[in-house]
Amino acid sequence: MLIRVLFAAPHRALFLSGAIQALAVMVFWSLELGGRYAGLWPVPALPLLTLFPAPVLHALLISCGVFPFFIFGFILTAGPRWQGGSELSQRNFVPAFLLLASGWLLVWAGLLLPQLLVAGLALVLGGWIAAALTLTRIARYRATEREHIVFITIAGWLGAAGLGAFLAFAAGGGMLWARLGISLAVWGFLLPVFLSVAHRMLPFFTASSVRGYVLHRPAWALRILLGASLLHGALAFLEQPQWLWLADLPAMLVAGRLSWLWWSGAAMKNHMLTVLHVAFAWLSPAFALFALQSLLSDVIPGFLGQAPLHALTLGFFASMLLGMASRVTLGHSGRAVAADNVMWRAFCMMQAAALLRVVSEVPALPAAYHLMWLSSLLWLGAFALWTWRYAPACWRPREDDRPG
Repeated sequence: MLIRVLFAAPHRALFLSGAIQALAVMVFWSLELGGRYAGLWPVPALPLLTLFPAPVLHALLISCGVFPFFIFGFILTAGPRWQGGSELSQRNFVPAFLLLASGWLLVWAGLLLPQLLVAGLALVLGGWIAAALTLTRIARYRATEREHIVFITIAGWLGAAGLGAFLAFAAGGGMLWARLGISLAVWGFLLPVFLSVAHRMLPFFTASSVRGYVLHRPAWALRILLGASLLHGALAFLEQPQWLWLADLPAMLVAGRLSWLWWSGAAMKNHMLTVLHVAFAWLSPAFALFALQSLLSDVIPGFLGQAPLHALTLGFFASMLLGMASRVTLGHSGRAVAADNVMWRAFCMMQAAALLRVVSEVPALPAAYHLMWLSSLLWLGAFALWTWRYAPACWRPREDDRPG
């Protein structure tokens, strides 16, 4: 019964695994930050970290280990509906899930037995390719509006290439492969997916809840943002920070325009909509920080450190994930789509985590690593709250007795 319910829809097993993975990743990183950087306790000697630097492992685990479970769970559930098709059968998502889950189990075991890392990442890559192939089939459905699913599918394949680059690094390749993996994972996969989903769903959700709301979904804005994302990723990989502003300034302006266009005072009375709008509102400031960092790169190299990246990943990605995953979980469990106090607190904790992480990069700030550690604890607390509230819906039947 439990297995049948867990695999009744793609988001169930994938969201549950994503929640478990998020907790595991942030427990690991909180221990690393507190010990290795803040000096709060002795750092455990993990064999893998002598071969795979902790910051690179952190980038791999977050970009390819946490977000993809939620992304594939969301799009394999919602994508067929977008395209007017039927829900996916189990053979279209269960093999991908099993490969992803078993692969990450091996990666975790690789902390103590590094020889397992390559095999684990190879399994993950196999699951990722299986999911991307399913997305490709969905994108080929005849539908009046295909642009969003096509962009997400292309991003899925770029993410597979990024994971392949991480695999090459794990197999003994140089840091060039790790840098390529990070660029493809963040700028080729994550940002294009989040942009495409937000562009399609945020104004739609607002229009469905706010009377008289005018739905604006300008195609030009999404295309500029996607082009800026790919350009930023290419320039970052080529180590040309002085030119990143060419991508970041236009993206800042377009993202700001969309935030203003989509904003609704009436929507702010609905906490579920507030989460989505505030999450998207992080995007323009994140690009502003990237642009400022680029323009000052010749004068103050490394100015702002990782603040722009964490404004993007914590402020935009993680916050939007909480909102979108909550909507899908509630809607597909037969419950009312409304943010309760637990979900709202988790979101507020994520905002605090993002702000602290950005502030911790202020030059010459005392106790910066302690602020980073505190930010990681808030991140962990936000996902722990979310998991406690929403994970049970992944293994329980729908409350309205409908299938799925």
